[in-house]
Amino acid sequence: MSSIAQKLTGGDLKGLVARNGIFIAFIAAMIAFGIGSDKFLSFDNLESVVRSSAMIGVMALGVTVVVISGNLDLSVGSMLSFGTVMVVDLHDKIGPGPAILVMMACVLALGAFNGFLIGFVRLNSLIVTLGMLSAIQGLTLIYSGGKNVDIDPSTQDTTWFRVFGRGDIAGVDMPIIIFFGLALIVGMIVAFTPYGRRIYAVGGNSTAAVFSGIRRRRVVFSTYLVSSFCVGVAAIILGSRVMGSQNNVGQGYELLVLAAVILGGTSLLGGSGSILKTVIGVLILGFIQNGLLLLGYPYFAQWIVTWIVIILAVWLDVAAKRGRLLSSIS
Repeated sequence: MSSIAQKLTGGDLKGLVARNGIFIAFIAAMIAFGIGSDKFLSFDNLESVVRSSAMIGVMALGVTVVVISGNLDLSVGSMLSFGTVMVVDLHDKIGPGPAILVMMACVLALGAFNGFLIGFVRLNSLIVTLGMLSAIQGLTLIYSGGKNVDIDPSTQDTTWFRVFGRGDIAGVDMPIIIFFGLALIVGMIVAFTPYGRRIYAVGGNSTAAVFSGIRRRRVVFSTYLVSSFCVGVAAIILGSRVMGSQNNVGQGYELLVLAAVILGGTSLLGGSGSILKTVIGVLILGFIQNGLLLLGYPYFAQWIVTWIVIILAVWLDVAAKRGRLLSSIS
């Protein structure tokens, strides 16, 4: 009888927390900041946080796919700079439509290069994407000549390109629609298709996946195409919202994106994670930063709290993966 009671109280509770810890943390953070600031739970503030988090969220979707496969992508920040500068620069030269197509093709080519080196050449993903972070930033400076770019002010209010960052549908801002729409599509692909199962298999045990007939190299290569596509979409949102771009506009975003992915529970060891939880991780990160500002903390406090959250999330993930969570606590 006691064992049954223990299972119902201790075991089930631990299992519930393990499965839904990210949702519990999200609710707890919302309640805490809501109590601390009467403006936090206002509709305007909530909408503003989700809208400002949408761009990071879009990139985090692609990085989640890469991390589930057992790899990393630290080049997304520089790739965002490159894509935004290119689409804004080409807007007035060849028109918004062709500018988007050319930019997406170039960004996908960069993603394909990452995927080739990591998937087919079998180089370490951390080293490759860290090197690409610098290389793509250099490419951005070469392309722009070191100058910032802007869309002609006389066309900023009339071009249809503005809809991606400034438009809305039925009162819902377009960046939010793009973020959640893309999250739904990527989430369905990852969770319910054979391709998604191959990604999990490669990340969980690449050797076993190969012996099962899965073409690991192609799967890894494709995940970097997904990641670069998401960066391209984020570049369109950013360029459309600002109607211009600095050469280093994406600097530091790779850390925020990775923080959101880790916070969402996607394991750095590969083989586990979900798009839904990444969305929650993105929102938690956005609301933590917003809540700290509303409570009067300086801007740099966001980075300290984000660092603490990342370390805690990674420790919990590694400890749980190794089956020593309880022993490490005691």
